[in-house]
Amino acid sequence: MKREEKQLMTPEQVAQARLVGERIARLRRARNVLQSEAAVRAGLSRPTATLIEAGDPGRTLSQVLRYLDAIVPGMTLLQLLQGEDPSLVALAEREKRQRVRPLSDKEIKSLDF
Repeated sequence: MKREEKQLMTPEQVAQARLVGERIARLRRARNVLQSEAAVRAGLSRPTATLIEAGDPGRTLSQVLRYLDAIVPGMTLLQLLQGEDPSLVALAEREKRQRVRPLSDKEIKSLDF
């Protein structure tokens, strides 16, 4: 009999499942791996990969680990959660907002036409 896993979980557990999915999706994007490509490598369908990245608690641990291994071979779940992968660090640097200094009076005058 099929059950809806979310109904059996606490809100905190659902949030944890969502966090794992978000981290996997972010790692995949940081590594420039297509979702369909990772799914094929893991032996999963693309809709299953989508569910994993959405943090669906109904996905098996085996599916999640195979998908993670298809993105970064040899990476453990602990390493994923620690977020210390060089590609994740580089992605975070690219996403940082950069401070923009205001224009000086001279620069404003040079732009005035």
